[in-house]
Formats: sequence, C-alpha cells, structure tokens
Amino acid sequence: MLSLSNQQARKRYIFFFLQAVARSSSTTSSCKIMGVTSYPLLEKWQQSHDSWLLRFGLPPEQKFLGTNPMLPTCISVHHDSLLLNEDNSTVGLLKKSYSPISHPATEKTFDLLVKAYTPVPGGGVGDAICNLKVGQSLVGKLKSERLVHGSPLIGNRWNRIGLIAGGTGIAPLIQLARIILDDPTDDTKVYLLSVNRNEDDILMRKAIDQLAKEHSDRFHVSYSLTGKTVRSDWDGYIGRGSVVMAKNALPPPSSSDGKTTMIFVCGTDGFRDMWAGPIARAPPLPDGSKGPKIQGELLGLLKEAGYEASDVFKY
Repeated sequence: MLSLSNQQARKRYIFFFLQAVARSSSTTSSCKIMGVTSYPLLEKWQQSHDSWLLRFGLPPEQKFLGTNPMLPTCISVHHDSLLLNEDNSTVGLLKKSYSPISHPATEKTFDLLVKAYTPVPGGGVGDAICNLKVGQSLVGKLKSERLVHGSPLIGNRWNRIGLIAGGTGIAPLIQLARIILDDPTDDTKVYLLSVNRNEDDILMRKAIDQLAKEHSDRFHVSYSLTGKTVRSDWDGYIGRGSVVMAKNALPPPSSSDGKTTMIFVCGTDGFRDMWAGPIARAPPLPDGSKGPKIQGELLGLLKEAGYEASDVFKY
C-alpha cells in the first residue's frame, strides 16, 4: 500500500476526528440552537466598495458555530432598526439570514461576507453588520439544518456539484465547496460559476482561485461579468447567464450519463428566478402563519439546459 504524505495523513486524521465529533454532538445539539446569542466582532476586512468580510468569535463554551462540523451552517441575524415606517412607527426588530463562508469545522470563530445595502424601512441589517466596530457584537440565532432534497448531508452524496453564485450569493456556496474539497474521502467534482457586475466586484476571488489551485483536479471555476465595460482581453463569460453558459460551465444533468449531479443556485430573487425559477411556499400553517418555503417548479435556464428538478436546489 502506498504511504500517504504527512499532509494527506493529517487531513484524514482531522476528517475522521470531525466525524467522531459530529456523532458525539448529535445527542446534545438541541441545547445549542435554542436562544439568541451575541458574537463579538474580532476582525474585519473590506472586500469591495460595499462589502466586508467579518470574523466573529463564539461563546467560550462553544467550539463550533453549528451542531455538526460536517454540515453547512446559517445564522439569523437580529437587528433593532431605528428607521421609521411611512406612518412614523418604528420598524423594530429585523431578521436576515447569513451563511458563513468559513468551514463549519472552524473552531471558535466564523466568517461572514456581508454587503452594506443602503438602509430603507424593512431593511438595513447588512449595513448595520458592516458598520460594527471590533469589540461590538452581532446578535443572532443559529438556524436549523437546511434540508437539500430531504437530507442535510452534502459530502459524498453526488458525483458532481455545480454552484451558480450571483454576487454575495457566493457565501453559502463557498462553504459547500470547502466542506467537499477539504474531505479527503470525497472525490466529488465541483464546478463554480460566479457572476458579478465588474471584475473588481468578484468577491472572494483570491480565496476561490487558491482553492482551484489546490484542488485543480476537482474544482473548476468560471467567472462572468454583466457590466457595460469589460476589458478586451477578458477570458471569462459575459452576461447574467444563458443555456450555452450553463452547458459549458456546469456539470451535465444526471440524466445525461448516469452520474449524479446537483446544481445549487444563490443570488438575488431575480437572479435565482432567471436560472431556476422562484421559490414557492407550502399552504399556511394551522395557526395562520406562512407555510414553509419549498423549492417549487424548476424553470428558467437550467430547465432549458436539460436539468430536472431533482438536479437543482435553490437557496
């Protein structure tokens, strides 16, 4: 048997250790997702003219943000808005979900990529987060595990994964890529299509290109620009999307060759709808509250390109 390099052996040890942690934490995880928690800002770095990468610390008793270091995480950020509605009433508590860009196995910290949209009534969470000073805290609650066609599992589940990111939609998708690529037992191939207005707007480009360099046999990256001015020697795609772009930048549908494919789409509502159609809602609950979000019918470019609903997941 061939011996592993020290680096490969270390990655395998860490992976199996995390699997053991995940199994042991499954019986105690419920206590960790109850209640709202404060997370102090430790560091921040500006990524573009209106977006920031922010690193937050976990409470002393908490090792990982999530309840299972092998599953994607998401946090609901709570913000008390001081803005006024048209009737001069206060907007009050706002909530917005953010997926960390850091691997869920990261200990004692997590990183968020946040865009600072101009505050308007009913919004302003992103602006508030980006304006936090080191030492101030973000307040939020860990969300329950996201089910992808019935299961929260991501690793070792499909032969190929496609990631379509519009702007800050890269955040949850880069976390998926890291979970898969950092697992030495997973040979899933990952295809990322990152769509941004201008080249300077490509978020996390250095980190993405570094991952592509480290995993050149498994991680394939394409960029597309939608702005009016694109340099003449730009070697990526141009436009928000097309059937041709889907067929060239993404893995083929599962039905094409018997191998399994899953395409994840994340971006603005309009971006997601163009690629895969809108997310729907189940009927209202017995108490009159809104029904849970459901995937809805597959539409848009991915349907035109030959994918089926079972091949696609809309964030």
